[in-house]
Amino acid sequence: MAYQYDLVVVGGGSGGIAAARRAAEYGARVALVEAGRLGGTCVNVGCVPKKLMWNAADLAGSLADARGYGFDVSVGRHDWAALKAARDAYIARLNGIYETNLGKSKVELVRGWGRMVDAHAVEVDGRRLEGERILLAPGGRPHRLSIPGAELGIDSDGFFQLPARPQRVTVVGGGYIAVEIAGVFAALGSEVTMVIRAGTLLREFDPLLIEAAHEGLQQAGAKLITQTAPTLLERGRDGGIEVCLGNGERLLSQDAVVLATGRDPITEFIDPAAGVRKDERGYIGVDEDQQTSVPGVFAIGDVTGKATLTPVAIAAGRRLADRIWGGMADRRLSYENIPSVVFGHPPLGTVGLTEPQARARFGDAVKCYSTGFVPMYYAFGTVKPKTRMKLVTVGAEQRVVGVHLAGLDVAEMLQGFAVAVRMGATKRDFDDTVAIHPTVAEELVTMR
Repeated sequence: MAYQYDLVVVGGGSGGIAAARRAAEYGARVALVEAGRLGGTCVNVGCVPKKLMWNAADLAGSLADARGYGFDVSVGRHDWAALKAARDAYIARLNGIYETNLGKSKVELVRGWGRMVDAHAVEVDGRRLEGERILLAPGGRPHRLSIPGAELGIDSDGFFQLPARPQRVTVVGGGYIAVEIAGVFAALGSEVTMVIRAGTLLREFDPLLIEAAHEGLQQAGAKLITQTAPTLLERGRDGGIEVCLGNGERLLSQDAVVLATGRDPITEFIDPAAGVRKDERGYIGVDEDQQTSVPGVFAIGDVTGKATLTPVAIAAGRRLADRIWGGMADRRLSYENIPSVVFGHPPLGTVGLTEPQARARFGDAVKCYSTGFVPMYYAFGTVKPKTRMKLVTVGAEQRVVGVHLAGLDVAEMLQGFAVAVRMGATKRDFDDTVAIHPTVAEELVTMR
């Protein structure tokens, strides 16, 4: 059968766009369906605006540090509205660049809400797009708590719509999104309370990073309440929001409550008759080729629930196009040793296995090296936050299977060390690499 398109992509986020452009550049006829702003979560309500907000929060600390270096620094109020306006304008420019680049790659952009009706067709406002293959890249949306008064709170997307910084704010959640949002608020002067259902923040991370996250937020003035969850939000007599917790506590006069409790996959656009299988949480199952349960239908990104990071979606999409249209039959994404960074205060970087994961898999063959120190940057400051580092090694050759970092500059240094981990570097390889002095990164090659 002759199809109108070689590929129909549902979703104009980073992964969908990357796959569409790469396929089109190989000569495939591609249509991309998107109703909202191009760039998806990452560009509009995720990585990009989050990092801009983190930059502002980080500058607050840098201004304080400057006094120790002899600068006469006087800081007035922070203009949240001006920051928001500049950030939103920057995002709008990126939206335009994405659309321009789709045109340059000869991808047809179809505006509207798509509905996948079968293995080869997506309908958009009455128009039927037929493709030999379909790629599902719709992303996710913030999870909403099912408690009375939940509408008084905002989700993590709503954080970016705040016209002013709330002075008293509760952040509900213990994952990386909650940690990042709480860190921005605290650094810019808000009174922050975090409500965490589990016993710790970031419970799937290495213990070293968990400890650093707790310590950093508490040093910034945040209050952490663990092992409980909100049961009710209601408007108080003073106009603020009251948060009732399962442990009996009541948080009064909150100016904002951010419900950062994870994200859910967007799949309601898929007709059940299409036969695409999902798990109990709604995520679409895929194999190593990103193939769903329906031949010719693929899925990438957050909707798969596998390493829900923007670069992962981009890599999966490009490899899919490379394999099908680029003649690279063995081109697939490995989900092992994916580096990631939590832009908290302090920043946290991780790649590979945590210490508990390594011990569960390799037992007594695991040996860890760790260090904690105050970087030279803070030599003249009154606040002296520590940087922490851990190497997790396995076997007699001490192959490095995990690198975990917390503190100054770790976001930038992790990328290169992630290459080393992926290539199978050993502790001896790290030790035999000459250190760059004086830097924070040199501690990774001098650890004993």
